[in-house]
Amino acid sequence: MSKLVKQYINPFAWSQLTRRMAVLLAGGLLSLLILQIFPAALHTLEERLGDLGWTLSPETVVEQRITIVSIDEASLDAIGPWPWSREIMAELTRAIDEAGAQLQLHDIIYSEPRPGDDQLLSALQDANAVVLAQYPVVGSSQSIQAGQISHPVTGIDCNTGIPASTDFIAPAGTFSGVAKGHITPVIDRDGAIRHAPAIVCVNNQAYPALAISALLQAIDAGRWQAEISPAQSPFDPALTLTLPAYPGLKLPLSEDGSLRISYERDPASYRAVSAVDLLRGDYEPQMFANNWVLVGATAFGMGDVVPTPFNGATPGVELLARMLGSLLDVNIPYTPVAAGFFQLLLAVMAGALLLLLASREGRWTELGLPVAAIVLPTAALLLHITLLSTANIWLGWLAPALFSVITAAGLLLLELATVRLERARVFGNLSSYLPGELAREIAYALPSSNINARRIQATILSADLRNFSAFGENRPPEESAAVLHFFFTRATQIIEKHGGRVNEFTGDGLLAVWKDADCAAADAALRAARDLQAEIRRDALAEHAPQGLEPLAVGIGIEQGPVLAGSLGPAHRRSHALLGDTVTIALRIQDMTAELAQPILLGPCVARQLNEQALESQGSYLLAGLTTPHTLFAPEAAGQDLGGISATTARPELKVLSGGKTAARE
Repeated sequence: MSKLVKQYINPFAWSQLTRRMAVLLAGGLLSLLILQIFPAALHTLEERLGDLGWTLSPETVVEQRITIVSIDEASLDAIGPWPWSREIMAELTRAIDEAGAQLQLHDIIYSEPRPGDDQLLSALQDANAVVLAQYPVVGSSQSIQAGQISHPVTGIDCNTGIPASTDFIAPAGTFSGVAKGHITPVIDRDGAIRHAPAIVCVNNQAYPALAISALLQAIDAGRWQAEISPAQSPFDPALTLTLPAYPGLKLPLSEDGSLRISYERDPASYRAVSAVDLLRGDYEPQMFANNWVLVGATAFGMGDVVPTPFNGATPGVELLARMLGSLLDVNIPYTPVAAGFFQLLLAVMAGALLLLLASREGRWTELGLPVAAIVLPTAALLLHITLLSTANIWLGWLAPALFSVITAAGLLLLELATVRLERARVFGNLSSYLPGELAREIAYALPSSNINARRIQATILSADLRNFSAFGENRPPEESAAVLHFFFTRATQIIEKHGGRVNEFTGDGLLAVWKDADCAAADAALRAARDLQAEIRRDALAEHAPQGLEPLAVGIGIEQGPVLAGSLGPAHRRSHALLGDTVTIALRIQDMTAELAQPILLGPCVARQLNEQALESQGSYLLAGLTTPHTLFAPEAAGQDLGGISATTARPELKVLSGGKTAARE
């Protein structure tokens, strides 16, 4: 905890935290925007992957209570094309009743009066219990009223937001006395049917779904009643349907009054008998004894097929069997009213984890965020699947998953951008202390304890600010720093202007390098030396120094030759260096500028490259620490312009400190 506190009281850490929180907020807003822009595609994705809670491990135990009598291709071949005559349907109804069925549900609408209606009505009335289908048409732009819709429930307020219509297709008036239930589907955006309205209002009358009508008809309720109540707790469905005839039965509904169809059963678990086999008596008696029997079309050519999570073309009667089984088990999937809150909580938890990963450094961020972008959406989906398969709760998973992916990507981009900015800042700072090529090599290479150097031919310029120690002894340190800063800044500008680069600043001096050891490099170094002398003379050397303070001067030594350039030292503490006789000679030549009272001195190698320049030999000297004498040269004084002051005039004014005493040379 103390480490976190120390981390976040740092201003930079606070700015990082602010940026990360901004990414979290932006991720949330972008997620909401995407959900609003692409609702259909994302809803389909959520539904299809969300159904994995059922389809990955469906219930395969055979449904013993429900039997489907299917009007399939074999029946159509044997009996004739659909629709069949009323006499055949009457015969089929009697066959089901004689087989011992407790209740028949006809997923068929007998909407047009036809010959034989009396025979069918007689068969329906003689059967143990029968419910026919009727179809309130919801959302149609065409007005249609066919047949006679009947058997509403009381106790339902049609102004509570449940589906309503004035159009319908119902059985003919001949069958008005037979119990009915609606088969109005809710077709999803991808064409699948995942919901069915529990109640549909037609002309302010509430009509129950066929499966609910079957419950009411099974107990022979004289007057059908139902009630819809809102949620009482966050874990409740938006609406709850209760039937007074079934005390304790609560059917969970969505906000629009729909039941979610459960797909937890494998399609193969539903038993089906071909209608023609039933009429021929070719069936197992236990499939009908005390069972609820659904009569419906399964032939592909009849058009009553819909896509489901299991199959792209499933007979509609199977959906009715699924609804009926869920009602009998009182195990209907639903979405809690607080599902949005729980999804928000998941998103907040995901955001906290992503923020924690982003606040860590190194591999935690580099690998953690991409992994989290995969793991967190998967975890949200797995949680949804687990709740659906174990508790029949449809929580939803897409919103937190989308937020996790977007936010993880945003934080990763932020961290990459931060690293690049910090890397550029570090490289910029490193380049201000070291040559650019060396800084780049150090920044992008792994640390090494080996010598990393190479031999090159170079022109070396050594410049030193004379009398600076005495100046600093008599002036405030701030003033000394300002003078030294001016010297380094102007010297760097001049040297770089002439194609060289400053290799290092040492005390009140500097060492500059030109990569080549030819005439051009020698001429560029000499021009840089002259410009530096003129610049410093004009702007930094006082004509009348304060009492006891000697004026400043610059001594410059130049030489050419081979040098070893590179880094050495342990991996945790490297040092860049220029090594070799050429560097040593340039430094010693610069030291001799004080002894010989020459502002610029040249070594013999560089002097040979300047054969077009007028040079004056200063004699041969055994330089300090060396064993071989070297002839030194100075640029000819005649015509030299040092900031508007002739060299002849300037030389007598040059004062140097040697051995703690002032010496003058003319």
